[in-house]
Amino acid sequence: MSLKPKKVDFKQTWDILQETVKGVITLANIPRATWNDRFSDVYSLCVAYPEPLADRLYNETKRFLINHVEKLLTEVQYNDKLNLLPAYHRAWTEYSQGIYYLHSLYLYLNQQHIKKQKLSEAELIYGTSSNADECQEQMEIGALGLDIWKRKMIMPLREKLVNFLLICISADRDSKYEFVGTDVICGVIQSFVRVEEYKMKGKLHLYQEIFEAPFLEASGDFYTAEASGLLQQSDVTRYMEKVTMILNQEEQRAHKFLHKSSVLQVRACCEQKMVAAQAHWLYTEAETMIKNESKRDLALLYPLLKPLSGGLDPLVQKLTRHITQQGLQAIGPLQGENVYTQFVENMLNVHSKYSELIKDVFKADQSFVGALDKACSAIVNYRPVPKQPVRAPELLAKYCDSLLKKSPKAASESEIEDKLRRSITVFKYVDDKDVFQKFYSRMLAKRLIHQQSQSMDAEEMMIDDLKRACGYEFTNKLHRMFTDMSVSADLNAKFTATLREGDGENQLGTGFGVKVLQAGAWPLGLPPSPGPFHVPQQLEKSIQAFETFYHMQFSGRKLTWLHHLSQGELKFNYLKKPYLVTVQTYQMALLLLFEKCDALPCKEVAASLSLSHEQLVKHAGSLVDCKILNRSSGVELDEDTILMLNFDYSNKRTKFRVTGVLQRDAPQDAEATHRSVDEDRKMFLQAAIVRIMKSRKVLRHNQLIQEVLSQSKVTFAPSIGMIKKCIETLIDKQYIERTPNSADEYSYIA
Repeated sequence: MSLKPKKVDFKQTWDILQETVKGVITLANIPRATWNDRFSDVYSLCVAYPEPLADRLYNETKRFLINHVEKLLTEVQYNDKLNLLPAYHRAWTEYSQGIYYLHSLYLYLNQQHIKKQKLSEAELIYGTSSNADECQEQMEIGALGLDIWKRKMIMPLREKLVNFLLICISADRDSKYEFVGTDVICGVIQSFVRVEEYKMKGKLHLYQEIFEAPFLEASGDFYTAEASGLLQQSDVTRYMEKVTMILNQEEQRAHKFLHKSSVLQVRACCEQKMVAAQAHWLYTEAETMIKNESKRDLALLYPLLKPLSGGLDPLVQKLTRHITQQGLQAIGPLQGENVYTQFVENMLNVHSKYSELIKDVFKADQSFVGALDKACSAIVNYRPVPKQPVRAPELLAKYCDSLLKKSPKAASESEIEDKLRRSITVFKYVDDKDVFQKFYSRMLAKRLIHQQSQSMDAEEMMIDDLKRACGYEFTNKLHRMFTDMSVSADLNAKFTATLREGDGENQLGTGFGVKVLQAGAWPLGLPPSPGPFHVPQQLEKSIQAFETFYHMQFSGRKLTWLHHLSQGELKFNYLKKPYLVTVQTYQMALLLLFEKCDALPCKEVAASLSLSHEQLVKHAGSLVDCKILNRSSGVELDEDTILMLNFDYSNKRTKFRVTGVLQRDAPQDAEATHRSVDEDRKMFLQAAIVRIMKSRKVLRHNQLIQEVLSQSKVTFAPSIGMIKKCIETLIDKQYIERTPNSADEYSYIA
């Protein structure tokens, strides 16, 4: 074949080409040689001399395709309703395949003539070509054939086609009869999409306009009717089951028949008509479901409401109220000595129960996890009396103390660690974490000082968990307490070595150990006695020797002896069998007075120890109560009461501890702790305000309040009133001042 342009007789060439075009479009058998010859004819017409005949070829081909489709339309229209869809489907299947082949036959026309004449997007917008309309009319042969099918076949039949498609899909819902096969329905619907697939934009416009919109409208009517019938015949459980089934069936049907873009539209339509329209009734029934904790019903309701905009919000609110109510009932009637254990374990049971429910029923949806957190926070921080402090921080600290303290009924170490880890769950819901920290640090101090910790590993694990929850600053003092205990052990070893080197061990005449504690790290009060306490003569040498040793090690440091936190061991040799008794320093000093006598009046004992009568009564009372000492007469100890050794004392245990006065002062200790927390909060808030103002220089009142709240939320939630008082205090102290321009604005005083 020569590629050189030449003169071509268009009519003669077209008459031959037309026969092949007809064969291609009707899927007739075209020999390869004939195909190659016609391919050459297309090329010859496009490059004909002296003038190319491409436009004439395009117009004749277009006219041929229009006539062909119009003939097919006539044939399809002759069919009755039952055969209309199959006839259309057969015609479309043949035509769409034929137009695909024809597009290949006209390859040169498409690529070298039509594509070159297409305007760029910029040219179409700015109109740089004078023959824009003419160029825009020409499409590649494949696109031209699909466009002709749309205009000449689909548009005249659209109403009949769509109506009968809807009837067929409705029949599929009934599953009783089938007018035409699934492949026919799918093929017809697919043709609405394929005739516009050549477009750059709006490829689904025809499909959506002529089929999807009527289908969704008809489906909506069907769903409404179904919902109405179910409401009259079924309870809420049966209704939800049926709606769930219909939703799944409709989604499968959409996948089977429709374009994939319609699947979500169909589901949304079904949800709107069968769920959203009945939402008020469903929410009313949900109240009962949640009250009865009906997992099966809630598991049905959740996926129905989830797709709706804000559909889960009322359900989340109802669940929050229910959990809060159940939690308050669980911790409300607590009584007895182990209230703290009941509180924490009941709280953990509530949390565990509803965590499982949310996981099983609501698939751990974050909205419901948030509802659980909100409810648990409300339970833990509940105030039965508005102005009273929340008890949760104190109870949680006592619970941890009970696990960490030595006890005859102590659990295994792994069980203790497990319970401590679970207690962190409750701790995370506590708003007043600083109150917990204060109680916990005081209890930790007592455990460390009196060597009552069950396991130092468990102690450190708990502190690490608290650090992860609240940060290093929260546990800084707790870590320093452990450091002090380690340093004290080393210090005692050095002290003992020094005594040995100086041959002073025998001079002390007693075992002596000291814990040196940093004043800023330990929550320790001052000695309760109003005056100086007279240390027993047996301890004076030891105390002086340690002070001398300590001042040699550290110059400029001052030691303050906290005798009310100290203890000693005494061996009773005056009874029928020896006893080793651990007592507080004041009790030890009192008992040592009886080393050379059997009876002493209270007045003389108080004078010897430099204690007030009230202090003596507190310390001697525990010795009288446990029958180590007897009193002369009366119920109360007065100045004239005689204290006597009880020579008939006996105990099953030969080694025991006498409970001191500190344990009896628990209510006062709790009040003092809360007062201490209030003072710490004021200092924290003042420091935070100064920090903020120093960096910002000038700030409005509301912005300052918000920044202070943001900085303090980790450890506690201050009231607005407390922040305002701290601001006023700092104004009085001249750290900040109100700006001249506004009383609602503050500036930092450098």
